[in-house]
Amino acid sequence: MTKIYRMNLTAPNFFVDTHFHVFAAGQAIAGARYVPAYSARVEDWMAQAQPLGVTHGVLVQPSFLGADNTRLVHTLQAHPGVLRGVAVVEPSTGRDALNLLHAAGVRGVRLNLAGVSHALTDWSAADALWETMLALGWHLEVHTDKGSLPGVLAQLPPQLPLVVDHMAKPERAHMQDPTVAALVRHAQHTPTYIKLSGAYRLVGVDPVQLARLWLGELGVAALLWGSDWPCTNHEALAQYSTLFSSLEDWVGAAHREQVLSANARQLYWSA
Repeated sequence: MTKIYRMNLTAPNFFVDTHFHVFAAGQAIAGARYVPAYSARVEDWMAQAQPLGVTHGVLVQPSFLGADNTRLVHTLQAHPGVLRGVAVVEPSTGRDALNLLHAAGVRGVRLNLAGVSHALTDWSAADALWETMLALGWHLEVHTDKGSLPGVLAQLPPQLPLVVDHMAKPERAHMQDPTVAALVRHAQHTPTYIKLSGAYRLVGVDPVQLARLWLGELGVAALLWGSDWPCTNHEALAQYSTLFSSLEDWVGAAHREQVLSANARQLYWSA
């Protein structure tokens, strides 16, 4: 009999994995560059997260499922209060559809631009969507190619809180790097968060050095931790305990609990 995992809501902590995915083998939108050959179930994530004290999670819609958020919504509805979600939507998505996503537990919209054009032409007329997101207390989550974030920031609505995936993927861990400089400027007028996740996606940039740079430049309140489980295209590195323990290496024991708990609770569970 398959064991059914539920998160331990009586645990003394409230530790959050702010970035993981679920999907079924062989399911992807037409034309997707990646089609998973295996299934990633929420129960599988729970089985690895719970023994380490992770009690809550943020389910992020993977790029290969496009704007079909059916599985994401069903998973959130099956675990109310325990999970929050970040969806993918079309620029023309209306208020009613966003309200339904909010009721299910969605708290943000993701723009995954990795490997595709970083010109947000289709989003230039999405003012109604941005306004609804603001009213709902949502944020915008962005994933870009390495070194490409500055050009994207210039196209984003400045009023929307911003979450940047996978340590923002600068060319180098230096305060004069264009990505670092642009994001520090952006954070001066817009609530901005960095997900400490996907270190294997940095390609030549030391994650410890980069995490400590973000800690110094943006402060601990701007940092979140995500496993990126099951680490699509990097599955050999999807050792959850290693991904979890890396956070302390990156920010130190003194900041670990705030990153794992307080910051994530404020962003995902306050609205």
